Amino acid sequence: QLQLVESGGGLVQPGGSLRLSCAASGFTLDYYYIGWFRQAPGKEREEVSCISKSGGRTNYADSVKGRFTISRDNVKNTVYLQMNSLKPEDTAVYYCAARGSTVQGMCVMLGEWYHHWGQGTQVTVSS
Repeated sequence: QLQLVESGGGLVQPGGSLRLSCAASGFTLDYYYIGWFRQAPGKEREEVSCISKSGGRTNYADSVKGRFTISRDNVKNTVYLQMNSLKPEDTAVYYCAARGSTVQGMCVMLGEWYHHWGQGTQVTVSS
């Protein structure tokens, strides 16, 4: 079965950093582009970032641009989200998702386009 497992979340003070990991199993990761999404309590799901199959193309939401960096290691079958200068408004459950594609060099930050989702990892930014 195709599976994505997020890890690396936790409690951090404003201005701190976390690195989230999304480990894939049951499929070859390089066939998929990957998105990171988040959902805060009482809020709609928000697109955060995405990365193309080889990692050459990335996109970011305006709210995280310049602070977050998405990357991938297809050998390790893992995608990362480095989060710096964290703010309280970054508090949410963070999900990774995968979409298989034959298209190279693109990614899409639309949740409905993704077929496979992890269970999420909680990130809390608070003093």
